This record gives sequence, structure tokens and C-alpha cells, in this order.
Amino acid sequence: MATSTCIYEIPVTAIDGTATTMESHRGKVLLVVNVASKCGFTGQYAGLEELYRAYKDRGLVILGFPCNQFMAQEPGNAEEIKSFCEQKFAVTFPMFAKVDVNGSDTHPLYEHLKSAARGTLGTLGIKWNFTKFLVDRNGAVRLRRGPFTQPRQLTADIERFLG
Repeated sequence: MATSTCIYEIPVTAIDGTATTMESHRGKVLLVVNVASKCGFTGQYAGLEELYRAYKDRGLVILGFPCNQFMAQEPGNAEEIKSFCEQKFAVTFPMFAKVDVNGSDTHPLYEHLKSAARGTLGTLGIKWNFTKFLVDRNGAVRLRRGPFTQPRQLTADIERFLG
């Protein structure tokens, strides 16, 4: 299920423009989500924040990656996205710079996630915003859920991987 790339070596850019890698999240359970502020699923920010607050002290980190590939539902710049998330949903989990999750400019993190956990019928492509990938403490991508899966529906899996 894993690919040859170690998830912790993948470069990412925080929403404030800081270049980093996933290394700071080594040993944590990660929930990686492609997010958008003008989507029918945008209300899931509240559920994601609720999960983060409930489990962050046990080792869960939720990582939000804005994406504008689905009907241009994330048109804002980094500051606008950050402000929206903080003001509308009191988001405190880490947010990152806008990425592509499909196509020729797919971010390396999403290449890794998609190859490790395929979608329905073995598809690679992400179908919409708020697709969720759960990564265990060892960096293995353990499951992929689509946007219709509400954050709270992941509670049992999160608890299992938190140990």
C-alpha cells in the first residue's frame, strides 16, 4: 500500500508561505483533507476542527490543503483563506498553501496519498473537495474517504490508529 516516497520527506508550504516538510508530523496520526471555502461541503471545517480539538492531545493532526480545482470553489489567496477559516470556523489545525490534487501539477503529497489509497473502483483521481486521507503514526496511508464522509464518521478509525 505504501509508495517508495516517505511521506515525511515531502515538501509542503504552510499557508503563511513557510517552506517545510511533513517531518514535523512524524509519529502523529494525520488526517489530510483538500478543502475549499465556497463548496457545499465547506461546513465540514467545523467537524474537522471538532475532531482536532478532541484528539490533538493524543496525537491527531488535521492538515488542510486548499484546492481550487473543483468548480473554482477556493478562489482566495492564502491570507483570504486563512482569515475565512479562522473567522468562520475558528480553525486552529494547520493549513497549507493552495495545491492541485489532480492533473499534471498534482502536489507530490497528493501523488503519494492517491497512489497509497485509491478511490472507489481503484481510481486515482480525487473527485471533489473534502476528500480525506488518514495516515497512521508510521506514515502509512491507511484509508481514503470521499466528501460525503462527515469528519465525525472517522472517529472509530482515528481512535484505532491513535492506540
